[in-house]
Amino acid sequence: MTTYGPAEAAERSGFSIDTLRYYEREGILPPVARNSGGRRQYSDDDLAMLDFLRCLRDTGMPIERLRRYGELARSDQTMPERLALIEEHTNVVESRIAELESQRTRLKEKAAWYREQLDK
Repeated sequence: MTTYGPAEAAERSGFSIDTLRYYEREGILPPVARNSGGRRQYSDDDLAMLDFLRCLRDTGMPIERLRRYGELARSDQTMPERLALIEEHTNVVESRIAELESQRTRLKEKAAWYREQLDK
């Protein structure tokens, strides 16, 4: 099994080392294995989890919900709860996308108006 030290895990995940520690301390990321010297050793599974956490964070999931997802992800028995959390977040993201699309339309309309005014 391949493992990665904190610096490499940070580089591969796109999170800072401080964020990795914070996520572990806050229970967002399950406890990370350590080597005989006590250094964190991230696995491919840890990196996969971090990749999904990045998706959740980048789409605006609040820290409390990230924490809840991290807690739920520790047990296979919580799949229904995880699914519900992800579906709820998906609805929030879809609503935000609709809002952004509406705002984009307004921006394009205003830009078209300015072009029309400049062409007069």
